[in-house]
Amino acid sequence: MLLTLYTKKKFGHADVNNMYASCEQVCNPKLRGKPLYILSNNDGIPIAKSKEAKELLDLDFSQPWFKFKDIARKLGIIALSSNYEMYADFSNRFVETLRTFTPSLEVYSIDECFLDMTGFNKNLNDYGQVIKDTVKQWTGLPICVGFGHSKTLAKLANHIAKKQPQFNGVCDLTAMTEAEIDSLMDKISVGKVWGVGKAIEQKLNKLGVYTVLRLKRADCKRIRDEFGVVLERTVKELNGENWLDIQETFLESKQVMSSRSFGQRITTLVELEEAISYHVSNATQRLRKQNLYANAIMVFIKNSPFDKALPYTPNYTIGLPSPTNNTLQLNNAALWGLKKIYKEGIYYQKAGVLLTDLVPDAGQQLDIFGFSDGNERSQALMETMDKINLKFPDNNIKLASEGIKKSWVMRRELKSPNYTTDWNDLPVTVPPRFS
Repeated sequence: MLLTLYTKKKFGHADVNNMYASCEQVCNPKLRGKPLYILSNNDGIPIAKSKEAKELLDLDFSQPWFKFKDIARKLGIIALSSNYEMYADFSNRFVETLRTFTPSLEVYSIDECFLDMTGFNKNLNDYGQVIKDTVKQWTGLPICVGFGHSKTLAKLANHIAKKQPQFNGVCDLTAMTEAEIDSLMDKISVGKVWGVGKAIEQKLNKLGVYTVLRLKRADCKRIRDEFGVVLERTVKELNGENWLDIQETFLESKQVMSSRSFGQRITTLVELEEAISYHVSNATQRLRKQNLYANAIMVFIKNSPFDKALPYTPNYTIGLPSPTNNTLQLNNAALWGLKKIYKEGIYYQKAGVLLTDLVPDAGQQLDIFGFSDGNERSQALMETMDKINLKFPDNNIKLASEGIKKSWVMRRELKSPNYTTDWNDLPVTVPPRFS
């Protein structure tokens, strides 16, 4: 007779506090303790702010920076452009630090991870403090940690740790009684539950469900009938059932997109061709990293919805004779499609490409018309380009059609130096002179 010992699942959730602002404050001590805003592409709207800024000014993030920058500056608020290169580097350091605390980890976003803590016999409150302190010591980033018997509970525990100072940045729901957990849930609005967006929250409120505790005690059949199976699973997870496991590997992409708003409006076909070529290069490089091939490419351009002119947002999809991840072939197709939709006299604000109908290497179906001829030579060329670009990111190989001046590139006038990713931007301290 076999005796099976059941070990209840335990999950951890680690989340960086105010990720973008914290990265800036780690690298520049003069920003620590100061109210700080991080702006979106082209220095448009605030997308993140420091703890000090949240306490100083309650701002609607849909408002563009230029509308309130004078008021903000009078209050001492500092604004910086997004430094995505630096944030990605800090994210990698954060993730690698967490890997030393668990055999199984899921990277959920740039600033948060789930950890599998099943089988750990340690006091998770103490262990969470060690995780928090180690991340702070190794990366400089402040984090909070939550533990629960499901991923939804772990994420909720992190929210509690972040919002309630008595937990000192770590909350372990697995060590609490049901009554203690219910007491905490009864004080948290249902919109704070992972996966409950604004629309679902409003619909739940109409049904009298305002708190997490009310959602936890909701009838699963009614929730499924009204909202579907996803929210039903959320209710079950709030009750300690495990329906979502750690995803250590990412699923293959169904599509790859590259697009960005321009730093200034552009009107000419040449400028649009440069932008489209840049996005093709960016998208195909990401495609090759995943060892995928595209069967079609869509190119799109648009003017600003805030312009007085009528909206113009065309797109054109080109099906390919056989799947490819060759930058040159996809760029030729994209530029051909661009000419089909380009109109003179329009002030374009954004352009991009979308690679679709993706297949892995083994799923390729070759054609008989010569499009995939020289596939081995093409692959070798792309691999060589990628290796050179990885080794020399500042002087990399580009398509000639990308242009040189690039007057259309994203505006980042307030960007901080790339302290951690560029040797030339390393901060230098001049040692004192002794007589």
